[in-house]
Amino acid sequence: MPTEAIRYVTKVDLNKPGYEQPQVHNRWHPDVPFSETIHPGETVKIECLDWTGNQIKNDDSADDILNVDLTRIHYISGPFNIEGAEPGDVLVVEIKDVQPLDRQPWGYCGIFHKKNGGGFLDKFYPEAAKAIFDLEGIHATSRHIPHTKFTGLIHPGIMGTAPSREVLKEWNQREVGLINSIQHQHDTAVALPPLELNAHSGSATGELAARIATEGARTIPGRPENGGNCDIKNLSRGSKCYFPVYVKGAKFSVGDLHFSQGDGEISFCGAIEMPGVLSIKTSVIKGGMEKLSIKSPIFTPGDVQNQYGPSRYLTFEGFSVDEEGNQKYLCATTAYRQACIRAIEYLRKFGYNDYQIYLLLSTAPIEGRIAGVVDVPNACTTLGIPMDFFDIDVSPEGSLESYNMGNCALVSNANHSLTYNFK
Repeated sequence: MPTEAIRYVTKVDLNKPGYEQPQVHNRWHPDVPFSETIHPGETVKIECLDWTGNQIKNDDSADDILNVDLTRIHYISGPFNIEGAEPGDVLVVEIKDVQPLDRQPWGYCGIFHKKNGGGFLDKFYPEAAKAIFDLEGIHATSRHIPHTKFTGLIHPGIMGTAPSREVLKEWNQREVGLINSIQHQHDTAVALPPLELNAHSGSATGELAARIATEGARTIPGRPENGGNCDIKNLSRGSKCYFPVYVKGAKFSVGDLHFSQGDGEISFCGAIEMPGVLSIKTSVIKGGMEKLSIKSPIFTPGDVQNQYGPSRYLTFEGFSVDEEGNQKYLCATTAYRQACIRAIEYLRKFGYNDYQIYLLLSTAPIEGRIAGVVDVPNACTTLGIPMDFFDIDVSPEGSLESYNMGNCALVSNANHSLTYNFK
């Protein structure tokens, strides 16, 4: 007996902006209408837009990254009615496959301008830049970062269930509370409160759409209750994810697909972003939140992992002393930033400029680790780069030869400072 074709529960249009497509949304809210029903035990296919909703082009200019509208992002597919799911259950999502769309076999990574989104290293690299990657089978290459080729761990950056009204209220209260208490100490936003501008609530219209826009939580941060935008590169094929359920039907949504990503996604637009399709199979554990003592999502990674030899990793250490010599107390963020800086300083020797390396660290599957947070005052982190990414010898015992590495895509007529003096 022939096997039935796998059902598509979402198709996307690569020629329309995300806000014109009712099968996607960009706010977490319990009242976003269901887009489709998925039966437990059924394997389905879900197409997803890239996170900007078709704003980025395959060209050699970063003007689109410079001018990207960051109020029109994170168009995630769903929410899906998982038949039989009730509050207190746990939704199990098994990722069967994730792939680029055949009709767009390329992806991109970008560095946002400091005044429009910025990124982890925007103090040093305030300008916009972009790299386009060709996606062939399991490998990514880029004309903008030559002499590199790596295997992608293809994964969704966003997966989560809808909050209940009570959970949504708690999110908004604690995040607005953070803004009120410490925003005056920071130059950039410390949290993102509800924003009506360019809220997209799927197929909702009229008064319902207006209410979702007013109350809905932004999708940028991941949150402990439902997961969301966690950008975990190991959630690839074969992974199983366990999500708390807060509303009838679970209202599961997914999107922000990445062909590859380094730990930390440091440039913010920092993975190889792409539209794509994933196949998932769902099941429901009745009363699972209590049975499993789950308050936040948990997952088991799949057995499809990168196979770079551990002895071939070039690993940089970072500590919680910043580039100006200021001592921070057990600050893992400062320490990881310093590990990134050490890697940039080293890879310059081979002819890459700082923006190319920044983009590479964002996209290639580097391994970031917290090595220690117990030895006061310095947290220690590591950043490991497989030397097999490169078709040149980048080992410390090699020739340290410099090559003509060209450039990444830059903004028209911009005056980029391509190399930064960290000290």
